[in-house]
Amino acid sequence: MRIGVVFPSNEIGGDTGAVRAFAQAAESLGYAHIEAFDHVVGQPGDYAGRLWREPFVFFGYLAAITSRIELATGIIILPQRQTALAAKQAAEVDLWSDGRLRLGLGVGWNPFEFDALDQDFTRRGKRMDAQIAALRTLWSAKVVDVRVGDEAISGGGMDPLPTRQIPIWIGGRSAAAYRRAVTLGQGWLSNFQDHLGNDREAFIAAKAELVAAAGGSLPAGFGIESWTSPGRTSPDSWAAEATEWAELGVTHLSLRTDESRRDQPVRPRSIDEHLDLMQRYAEAVGNLGG
Repeated sequence: MRIGVVFPSNEIGGDTGAVRAFAQAAESLGYAHIEAFDHVVGQPGDYAGRLWREPFVFFGYLAAITSRIELATGIIILPQRQTALAAKQAAEVDLWSDGRLRLGLGVGWNPFEFDALDQDFTRRGKRMDAQIAALRTLWSAKVVDVRVGDEAISGGGMDPLPTRQIPIWIGGRSAAAYRRAVTLGQGWLSNFQDHLGNDREAFIAAKAELVAAAGGSLPAGFGIESWTSPGRTSPDSWAAEATEWAELGVTHLSLRTDESRRDQPVRPRSIDEHLDLMQRYAEAVGNLGG
């Protein structure tokens, strides 16, 4: 199992020095990935209206100040974005980082963002299905013929192309998300974010639905990610919890060092507190898979 960290955008995202310290510490401690969330715009007082760094721009910066750690989105709200532009941005991040992007995608939940970006919130699922196919086509050839709704590219395409098919993971816990994950993606972002003691039964049930959507067995090499919040549990439990997550089939575990959840705004941790928690977890668990 590969263990990474969730970037605490709401808590340190406005401080460039803290951002740099967090990313470089995660890499030096051996974490396997840094994961970032996506909200383009939001309303005051709403979760989407908090401080969010734009993931593709953010990862371009991280690509320059790190050398090994994977850069994962968890998730990009693809249906509210222009397809060709998202394909270009993802390709650029993958090229600048020497193939370190893992592209997590989801349909989103906030109509305000879709209105601001002139997209239809009610058709976002069907749009993302078409977009995923278009991304892979755009990454494969410099001359393509693709259409996603009113967006059309015929007789041209992108340059430069990525040197590989960027891995796509799907986030969400719905029948549609499970279907997309096993038919269109290489992995599933489960969005459990507390800790195993509270999330075990719900995770097992959700994974069973995922497997059922795949016809009874997951595709070879298929990945599953969950999150854990070590600040809510005892350090004595961290290693055992990581082992149990792996036994449950989790291939990627992401550490939440923040507490700025949608339903639980609390005192933000300082950068020193984030770094201390990352270090103590690394020491307790040992092999982070990085």
